[in-house]
Amino acid sequence: MHPFTFARSFNFSTLRSASITVRLSRTMATMNRDPNTLSNYNNWRSTHVTANFEILFDQKKLVGNVVHRFKAINGGSREIILDTSHLDISTVKVDGQPSQWELLAPRDPLGVPLKIILDQGVKLNDTVEVDIAVKTTDKCTALQWLTPAQTSNKKHPYMFSQCQAIHARSIFPCQDTPDVKATFDFNITSPLPVMTSGLPIRAATEGERQLYRFHQSVPIPSYLFAIASGDVAEAPIGPRSVVATSPDKLKECQWELEADTENFITTIEKIVYPYAWGEYNVLILPPSFPYGGMENPIFTFATPSIISKDRENIDVIAHELAHSWSGNLVTNASWEHFWLNEGWTVYLERRILAAIHGEAYRHFSAIIGWKSLTDAVEHFGSDHEFTKLVVDLQGKDPDDAFSSVPYEKGFNFLFYLENLVGKPKFDKFIPHYFTTFKCKSLDSYEFKALILDFFKPDAQAYQLLSGLDWDKWFYAPGLPPKPSFDTSLVDVVYELSKKWQSLPGSSFQPNIGDIKDLTANQLVVFLEQILLLEKPLSPEVSKLMGDVYELTNSENIEVSNLYLQVGMKAGDESVIEPTIELLGRIGRMKFVRPLFRNLQKVNRPVALETFEKYKDFYHPICRGMVEKDLFGKKD
Repeated sequence: MHPFTFARSFNFSTLRSASITVRLSRTMATMNRDPNTLSNYNNWRSTHVTANFEILFDQKKLVGNVVHRFKAINGGSREIILDTSHLDISTVKVDGQPSQWELLAPRDPLGVPLKIILDQGVKLNDTVEVDIAVKTTDKCTALQWLTPAQTSNKKHPYMFSQCQAIHARSIFPCQDTPDVKATFDFNITSPLPVMTSGLPIRAATEGERQLYRFHQSVPIPSYLFAIASGDVAEAPIGPRSVVATSPDKLKECQWELEADTENFITTIEKIVYPYAWGEYNVLILPPSFPYGGMENPIFTFATPSIISKDRENIDVIAHELAHSWSGNLVTNASWEHFWLNEGWTVYLERRILAAIHGEAYRHFSAIIGWKSLTDAVEHFGSDHEFTKLVVDLQGKDPDDAFSSVPYEKGFNFLFYLENLVGKPKFDKFIPHYFTTFKCKSLDSYEFKALILDFFKPDAQAYQLLSGLDWDKWFYAPGLPPKPSFDTSLVDVVYELSKKWQSLPGSSFQPNIGDIKDLTANQLVVFLEQILLLEKPLSPEVSKLMGDVYELTNSENIEVSNLYLQVGMKAGDESVIEPTIELLGRIGRMKFVRPLFRNLQKVNRPVALETFEKYKDFYHPICRGMVEKDLFGKKD
């Protein structure tokens, strides 16, 4: 592999010393390795949570109580401090008796600590039960409430949660850190069907409302707490899987997913070990869902943009399924080490695709990912903190650091390690890693220690790994070394992009036959190559491309959104209206944020007007990120 190249030089011994100093000072100050929680989780650990909520669609809030079972892991402490954000708390009981409690001063962007005072200290390993009566408020950042008009069949309201990274604290007081895992019981009352991140037990009718009960026996962190409720129906997509979605969309969603879901599961089981969660189901949410998918256990929450009627975008399901091992079972200890969740998941996703479609397809997917990584580095700047593999999030909102960097830089690091020691050897490390840290959380330093220990008996592999500049990989900003990818599936579109670059003035005469044998993902790479051109296409040539290849009308949003970006970069005003239309029917940040960034470059007043028109359609996380893109970071 070739070495890193940087715009400026770094003294990595100084960088190493600085990073160790930061970690030691943080540990001495807070005893937490997660800087994004205000809880004192190194004194107490939540081991089980019972969530009892009624969903009040008319008031747009959850009302009920949560019961934590806390274990004393540092005997003698008389205070339990939990994370909260914009919650209405009425009472707190400890072991059935009213307890003193207070909300401390706000600590933006981390919320408001809830301090619960115990009558006396608790011995090491003893437990207490804390019952908190709570309501969500209209400032809750984890929940989105949709009117019937915002759903596909326009009949009933809908609500869903998105708790990653630190939004669970806006639903209930908790130790909102991936370094703490607990089992869960969900008792949810709603007039409409409910799905959570637990296995269903039974539903009991109470007049017009039903009590839906779920249990999660595998310990999960707070960010995997999930609830959705709306007018949904289910259909099988495999022997241990269903898809759930609006009844009017059920058949097309079933068709999209039924051919591959079980194949994905059995394939990854051979790479790692058997699936641990019982069922693997997919909930296709309304279009305002801000991500491609969210790996909530039992029910992956997914964007409707993967339903492209060509089965070309179901790689998202391979990704979310892979999270059942990477992230859900083996979890990053803090969001500073997010690459351990996402880099591993992208790596496993592409191993699934390679097993099914061939090794060339894994490289093809990685080439698409490399473009996303270069875009993210360009957006932040090549020396920005958030382009590092291990980032410093002290005093920061993890959402601000969210990008493809931990996904793709993390993948490229693991791909580098695979090639360094050899794929057969690395394949033996994969199940060892996921067995060692199963149901646990870890940081990058524990990962390094484990892989070095695993390969110690192999002198050659150990020498290569111990000689690796780990600090450069962990802390250097910017792009990593680019692997020599197999380009066999992209060469044809590289050639096609060169032909378009030659227009006007060449003999090239485009026609629909140019793309008739290309997959939608190959079209994605083609359009990405066009976007990479130093000299954009002329407006006339860009419009010709859209007309001849019928790109504006593509039902595959991965394709259509990129063509709209090509058009805006070219200055083709004919794409402005289709861009506005797309921004009004999809809330996935992967599309929304770059479209708004490009639209404001072409016509900022239209971009601002469009955001004002659709901002209530977007999930609060998406809305907040677009506001930062358009107006700069708020104080």
